[in-house]
Amino acid sequence: MDSRSEKLAHARSFGEVAGVYEASRPSYPAAAVSWLVKPEEVRVVDVGAGTGKLSRALHAAGHEVTAVDPSEEMLAVLRQQVPGVQTLVGTGEQLPVHDGSADAVTFAQAWHWVDPVAASIEVARVLRPGGVLGLVWNLRDERVDWVRELGVAMRADKGQYTIGMDDDPKVAAPFGRPERAEFGWTQPLDVDAVLQLVRSRSYFAVLDAAGQAEVLDTVRRLLDTHPQLAGRRTIDLPYVTVAYRYRRP
Repeated sequence: MDSRSEKLAHARSFGEVAGVYEASRPSYPAAAVSWLVKPEEVRVVDVGAGTGKLSRALHAAGHEVTAVDPSEEMLAVLRQQVPGVQTLVGTGEQLPVHDGSADAVTFAQAWHWVDPVAASIEVARVLRPGGVLGLVWNLRDERVDWVRELGVAMRADKGQYTIGMDDDPKVAAPFGRPERAEFGWTQPLDVDAVLQLVRSRSYFAVLDAAGQAEVLDTVRRLLDTHPQLAGRRTIDLPYVTVAYRYRRP
């Protein structure tokens, strides 16, 4: 799963699961959003916007948001969920916006899909001098035993392109060292919602039907038998949101 072509195949798979992604993936804590993009950073380009999990929070906070994603299917869902936000098809390496036109460029759950050198150069082109590159991830808190076992059951390691809890993202020139912040929270889910969360993952989407059924069966067994989960109607899935702010010189 390490080649660029395989990684791109995973990234492109999101269009096939746009509805499931919207229904199951969590948003971002308000404290993380307000830390990531300050009120004075009005014009925001949200890249890899997907169905608009971060875009809608930024829009609600009063920012002028342009949402960019390579998947028209994902953007179609975003337009339904966040009316009034401009949507454009594009990638982190090729942004369809003008030079110096943004106060901030954000990537929510998305920077790990880009070529970091090419995307850093492209983001710097789009940002005004002193503008901010903001990166954010929701990470399952695998310091908790059953959450770590859930990741194994989901086969998360088979398509894990995101960052780890203790890893900083790879960002290239002209950006230097970032500010960093963490925000802990929980997402309440029933069993069906956990299974939908599994279905929303790119590595699940590229499996054949037999592989998908096997993963879902393994997750169900964990939910039915783990001492901390068995018999519970609602599960509080712990997350840590990790956010970074880089300043364009």
